[in-house]
Amino acid sequence: MNISDWIEKYGGGLYFPDIKVTDIIEVLILTFLIYQVMVWIKNTKAWMLLKGIIVLAVFILIAAIFNMHTILYLVKNSVTVMATAAIVVFQPELRRALEKLGERQFWSSVVPFETGRESRFSEETREEMIRACYAMGRVKTGALIVVEQAIRLNEYESTGIKMDCLVSSQVLINIFEHNTPLHDGAIIVRGDRIVSATCYLPLSDNMGISKDLGTRHRAAVGMSEVSDALVIVVSEETGAVSVAQGGQLARNISETELREKLSDIQHKKTEANRIVAFWKGWRKHERKNHK
Repeated sequence: MNISDWIEKYGGGLYFPDIKVTDIIEVLILTFLIYQVMVWIKNTKAWMLLKGIIVLAVFILIAAIFNMHTILYLVKNSVTVMATAAIVVFQPELRRALEKLGERQFWSSVVPFETGRESRFSEETREEMIRACYAMGRVKTGALIVVEQAIRLNEYESTGIKMDCLVSSQVLINIFEHNTPLHDGAIIVRGDRIVSATCYLPLSDNMGISKDLGTRHRAAVGMSEVSDALVIVVSEETGAVSVAQGGQLARNISETELREKLSDIQHKKTEANRIVAFWKGWRKHERKNHK
């Protein structure tokens, strides 16, 4: 007896849906998205709130099984209110998710012709930042340096004191020296210049961050979560240099590792820029030929 005969004989009363390739792809996509959402929620304060919602959902399910009409009536008439309350409660997490969705890296991969300003810094600036970080680390001077990339940080720049000076190790060390007016907070580096100091950065809600780390490191991770900036942290307690990028913190990195991370963003060229450059060059060549 083959499989089709067996199904026809013993599974005559069963329903077998007509599954297409697109249905399988759709299930895989939804599974991946739900998994990513769960992983993202688990690393934030929303995880505790989600567990509370699950407990509430189980309670409502029990009420439905045992036909507790009063509870079901209250739930039915408060769905709109609960939906609004969920939006209010999850507002910080929802905002952060939308900010991530709107980042230039995502749209440049979808729309390759999208262009934007990207801050590039020279090798001299890179070496000056490295020299300053490890000089401050040796004497345990805390520092927080935000290296801006494609996303403009005007919102956070306005929270500090505006500056306009070239990046140098002497300037950086002087800014973060203890008991100086500018040592508290972060500085923002745009290109080869320091544009703002004593800036306030958003703190991360990531529950996976070690309890050994203080506010400076949590602010670095928080800044890297809401932007594409690379944030350098020098610990005031240990003198270790760490880097936050994309919501991830690399702790106690060496001078070589820091140089590699800065070089990665310094020489990063997006596919969009190459396509646009090619397009402009081709148009210029065409105009010359027509002449």
